[in-house]
Amino acid sequence: MTDTKIIDKEYVANTYNRFPVEIVSGKGSYVYDNDGKEYIDMGSGIGVTSFGIADDVWQNAITEQLSKVQHMSNLYYTQPCAALAKMLCEKTGMKKVFFSNSGAESNECAIKVARKYAAEKKGAEYSTIITLVNSFHGRTLTTLSATGQEHYHELFQPLTPGFVHTPANDLEALIDTANKNKTAGIMMEIIQGEGGVLPLDADFVKGVAKFAKENDIVLIIDEVQTGNGRTGELYAYMNYGISPDVVSTAKGIGGGLPLGATMLGEKVEAVLGFGDHGSTFGGNPVCCAGAVSIINRIDEKLLNEVKEKSKYVFSQFENADGVEEVCGLGLMIGIKPSKKTAAEVLKVCMDNGVLCLTAKDKVRLLPALNIPMEALEKAVAVIKKAIAE
Repeated sequence: MTDTKIIDKEYVANTYNRFPVEIVSGKGSYVYDNDGKEYIDMGSGIGVTSFGIADDVWQNAITEQLSKVQHMSNLYYTQPCAALAKMLCEKTGMKKVFFSNSGAESNECAIKVARKYAAEKKGAEYSTIITLVNSFHGRTLTTLSATGQEHYHELFQPLTPGFVHTPANDLEALIDTANKNKTAGIMMEIIQGEGGVLPLDADFVKGVAKFAKENDIVLIIDEVQTGNGRTGELYAYMNYGISPDVVSTAKGIGGGLPLGATMLGEKVEAVLGFGDHGSTFGGNPVCCAGAVSIINRIDEKLLNEVKEKSKYVFSQFENADGVEEVCGLGLMIGIKPSKKTAAEVLKVCMDNGVLCLTAKDKVRLLPALNIPMEALEKAVAVIKKAIAE
């Protein structure tokens, strides 16, 4: 066991069941362990390193900003923060952005916006947030309460009140739930990532959006994992032709630095006033400079490449030996093996130089958006063999 592993086991809180690999360097979609072994990275830090490891454009952007100012209080203006907010609004049609540090925090902000809007428009008793069964929205007590998976709740009672969960793709049940509760907002992931890489049905998504609009309920789309080009559109909701009131995101927007964003549409753009919300590190100039370099490169050419690579991966695994199901969208893909567990497949892949993830009973793939085709083909071949054997 290396010194790093020994020190980690002794001093780091035991919350991660780490793989027995110490990554020390990398470039693009290739990473290397402390023994010099090469791996193709098909997880991108759980959808974070959008353009791979040590991306030159991203590195240059954050290094240049580091040489100017690495942090300022939000009592002052900084150019990267303003530039990123403008870019996000122009690309989505949203009106305002609140920056934080993570997906959980961006969802916390979204929840606060929905509740304040409803309290002001309908009354303080309109506070319920509806989420979907099998959803995942974060690990703070409030976003854990929003998460529709009971096993995450068991050890942390009492949870934050005001959340109810309804089955995905059952519009009648959602409407019934909304009518039985004084509902402030509906929050959902377009693809349930941690829940098994499960895309929502288009009719359900459109039906929820229509119902929310007709009843003046704040519609929140959680794009923490699905956003920033991951699905072949800038944000996953764009695949469905809806217009949310709030969009939360994080992960891939920062390219490797912690950054969350809560985008506010026209209905709720003025809900937050002075002192209603805040963040010490939210909108950090270095993180925002890196994010500008990421969002600036997620153009139609790249998005079309994501779609083409997605088609390739689906074509390779659909009807392949040992594959029970393939699901997802863009480069957010789940593969359910039939001969062995997802964990067993991961171990074989790791032994053969490919790093994957799991989601429930599936092997989960979240490669860099710009993964070279050669690397993708090589990784797919390794994964196919691991599943088939």
